Amino acid sequence: MESQVQLILLRHGRSRADDEQVHEGRYDSPLTELGRQQAQRLAAYWQAHPPGFDTVVCSDLSRASETARIVCAPLGLTPQVSSLWREFDNGPLAGMSRQESAQRYPIPSFRHDFSPFTQDGGESQVQFRARALAALHDLWALPGSNFLVVSHGGFLNAVLGELLGASRAWFQFEDTSFARLRLSRQHHTAVVLGINLQPHHPVQPH
Repeated sequence: MESQVQLILLRHGRSRADDEQVHEGRYDSPLTELGRQQAQRLAAYWQAHPPGFDTVVCSDLSRASETARIVCAPLGLTPQVSSLWREFDNGPLAGMSRQESAQRYPIPSFRHDFSPFTQDGGESQVQFRARALAALHDLWALPGSNFLVVSHGGFLNAVLGELLGASRAWFQFEDTSFARLRLSRQHHTAVVLGINLQPHHPVQPH
């Protein structure tokens, strides 16, 4: 087994919930046409600049799994689907409008890491971080040394928080942007090579 592991953490393309102005989380919101185009641009970029992935894992929520299928098709790869890589379980807020949620579930001034997201369900922060560790644990056991994971902005933040010991940090992930890391099987240091990378998006003039 290789001592170095290359890891790409990719956020899905734009989803319908972004346009509906509702809470996403576990709401299984599909990609929009724009989201598919974003994924297709990344697929074309990686086809022209082969990343050498040997293992691809994705969330089973449709916005992530479809993104994974689109980017993997030109590379001849089939994603392994795992529910561990789902977005944060926001309980009753999934698919709820922001106006309704503000009335029914106002944001508390303090929520303990052990407490569920709402009184009606949802993950606690401790459960969320534990799931991130479980997902990484399973990924670590897979064969290969060049991994692509297609998931969600919140969950990828939890994963980075565990890898980097930065659970209170927030890492930006725009549509189909990705983080690149180098890990070692011989020590605990994680080398961050880039965050919110979007080489497939056209550069906007200043």
